[in-house]
Amino acid sequence: MNSPSLLSGFHPSQQAARHPIIATRPSPGFFEGALLGNGALGVVVCTRPDAVVFHFGHNAVWDIRLAENNREKIGNFQEVFTKVQAISPELGALSEDAWYREYCAMTGENYAKLYPRPFPCGSVILGFDRRETELLGHQLDIASGLCQVFFLTGGRRSILEVFTDMTSDRLWLRMVNEEGNPVAAPFNRVHLQPDPETPPEFPRFTIPEGLPTNTLAFRQTLPSQESAAGGSKSKNSGWNTDWKPPERGPDGAQTIPGNPKDRAVQLTAKLSAFLKRGSSSKWDGRIHPMDETEGEMSTTSEFIACIQLDHGLASEFPEVVLPEPTQQTHQVDLEASRKAWHEFWGKSGVVLDDELLERTWYQNLYFLNCSTKAGAPCPGLFANWSYRGIGAAWHGDYHMNYNTQQPFWVTFSTNHVEKHLPYVDLVKHLLPISRQWANEYYGLRGACFPHSAYPVEMTMMPYPVPTWGWEICETPWTVQSLWWHYLYTMDLEFLRERAFGPIQEAVLFLADYMQRPEAHGPQWNDDKNHIFPTVPPELYGLLPGFRHNSDCIVDLTLTKFVFQAYLEACRVLQMEHGEILQRVRDLLEHFPEYPTAISKNGKVFVSVTGEDPEIVYNTPNSLMTVFPGEDHGLHSSPEVYQIAANSYRNHRTEGGNELVFLNLAGARLGLLDLEAFKRQIRYCLLPNGTCTDRLLEVNGRYNDSTDFDFMAPMGIWFENFALPVVITECLMQSYQGEIRLFPNWPNDKKAEFHSLRAVGGFLVSAHFSEGMTQRVDILSEAGSTLRLISPWKDGVNCTTSSGTQRLYDKVIEIATKVGERLSFAI
Repeated sequence: MNSPSLLSGFHPSQQAARHPIIATRPSPGFFEGALLGNGALGVVVCTRPDAVVFHFGHNAVWDIRLAENNREKIGNFQEVFTKVQAISPELGALSEDAWYREYCAMTGENYAKLYPRPFPCGSVILGFDRRETELLGHQLDIASGLCQVFFLTGGRRSILEVFTDMTSDRLWLRMVNEEGNPVAAPFNRVHLQPDPETPPEFPRFTIPEGLPTNTLAFRQTLPSQESAAGGSKSKNSGWNTDWKPPERGPDGAQTIPGNPKDRAVQLTAKLSAFLKRGSSSKWDGRIHPMDETEGEMSTTSEFIACIQLDHGLASEFPEVVLPEPTQQTHQVDLEASRKAWHEFWGKSGVVLDDELLERTWYQNLYFLNCSTKAGAPCPGLFANWSYRGIGAAWHGDYHMNYNTQQPFWVTFSTNHVEKHLPYVDLVKHLLPISRQWANEYYGLRGACFPHSAYPVEMTMMPYPVPTWGWEICETPWTVQSLWWHYLYTMDLEFLRERAFGPIQEAVLFLADYMQRPEAHGPQWNDDKNHIFPTVPPELYGLLPGFRHNSDCIVDLTLTKFVFQAYLEACRVLQMEHGEILQRVRDLLEHFPEYPTAISKNGKVFVSVTGEDPEIVYNTPNSLMTVFPGEDHGLHSSPEVYQIAANSYRNHRTEGGNELVFLNLAGARLGLLDLEAFKRQIRYCLLPNGTCTDRLLEVNGRYNDSTDFDFMAPMGIWFENFALPVVITECLMQSYQGEIRLFPNWPNDKKAEFHSLRAVGGFLVSAHFSEGMTQRVDILSEAGSTLRLISPWKDGVNCTTSSGTQRLYDKVIEIATKVGERLSFAI
């Protein structure tokens, strides 16, 4: 179905092409290099004064070892709850109690291991003689995914073109002159390098037999079981120094038997040049032979290379076949890649009278397309780019209290819903262990989703530590976007087959949890069913006497969201679950109020009752009802809106988790200062075009000795690729089922957007100039009833399949047909 467009012949790829990422000097650092990817494979293109270096990562390649110790010592929720309840409320912290301190150490032992984690897949280095060639810089065209590295040799410029195959895990290289014609490359050597920080207890990499003279490769086995040498975190998060190396045979191979579940990864480079084993004289005055994965390159009239990443079970490793590096095969994959990027950009686009905001919108959608796609594993914290320890902090895993969810917030309104599917697959992956945890640990029905998780086979909860493991909000948060997927697409099959089951499992657990004897009754002095105990995200932890551990605002708003979604899903699917439905309705009738306090900015929401409104938050806790709860916003009554607005103005955040989150809440309230937002983007911006997580203030968890940049070297923060959703929500909002146009856009700036997706399955295009919405085009994909909050005080001409009429309603309501187009013009 063709998308509506206001500009004849306009394609968003044209606008994307206006925002290349450029480096005018060598960029040797990991965070300076150009980011490439196909949604599974990730490549960082770094440029040194003497070489071009490609670092490879992949969403499906992990150190899959998993510690699952102390299963029998964890006990169950009721046992632990009773013991915690008995600890004196006079203590300053539960860690002052010896039993609790030891229990947390025991339950946190597995997570203290360095694995599982994304496994860096190795690097390819193309070296050259600096006396003959100078590397000038690079340019990344985000419209086509093509990276160009610029060289100067003998006074002539040449270009190394680099791109990823969008369907196969391949990287293509070609050398051309400024006219685009094939030329010889300046490279004199190629080196395939296994990751320098491969765990020392791993089997040594192997070289596949029978490689052609133009090919280099290595294969690394990824053990599935721990060994006696398994690494754990030391005080400085490095390798423990007391490990003992495993026995090795005379050839250096590890003698510990393999396991049928072991996996392997192979990196292969095939060139249009012949390779031979060479040597060089080095600083110690001796001649050193090249590594076994390194070769001298012969001189050829043209240079093409294909680098491929393969992975699978070590015992059943697939046959590795690379295409011949010829002009013809290169051109076929290049055209396919260009077509894939053209189709991606065709989904939606913006034209903004603000260069930074437009650039932020396009570049971060580029990064999103590089890092995730349907059919590939869901990315972790740092997506598919890794090297050495980069990308391994917090295991690079799934944190289910916003980090994992945030990147997918952008997929709905930008009309890239297919990018949400890896997250949907993740929910399915987590469901069995979440059901098990609800039943065996809590003794309740349904599914209790984890605090942290991995893309590996798990048989117990990875992080059963009560301090953060008792965050109840993670269960409704995990399933929330499944309902959004339905609302924005109206895909009944998706709702029935993929969304309803996990939502119902979450509802069952939450309903049972709120109806436990400890969560309601005379001890509460009300008729409410409470969420108790629980923990606010990244705040307080579990406290003596459970102070600040009941009815957290994020638990309340997300549980209410999922309860209401469940009721509506049952209606839409015509499913009768009488007992569950009635329990949910009863719980909503006896639902706790959101906690509030009086601040210097007036009445505000706070994360828990009794909280000081001057608290410095980690996540935007006091604004959770605005987003992700979607209970408050521009649709609210004046009284409630004022409390939410006060909360936004009063909010204090330490930084590191708010770049998208907090500013999205501001946009939803129509209060976002776009100039301040842009300054924050610049503050977090890295040379590669991504935004990192940087701190903003002390007196929360951080102090004046804290490095405000400590999270920047950890990896490429996948969560911040959601930045376009902040901009999109300034242009259009529809979360309440009513389309609101340009709710947070300045009157003195032009803006135009194309095919943004709205709740109800609508694709909306609109043009704003001279302080007014000039024109709107809408395509109804699902035949839903259109509800549009009219921005036209003097009426608007509306053209539908039934004709044209002048409308003056404050809220325009039109029953549409599947595939119908509607237009509005002043």
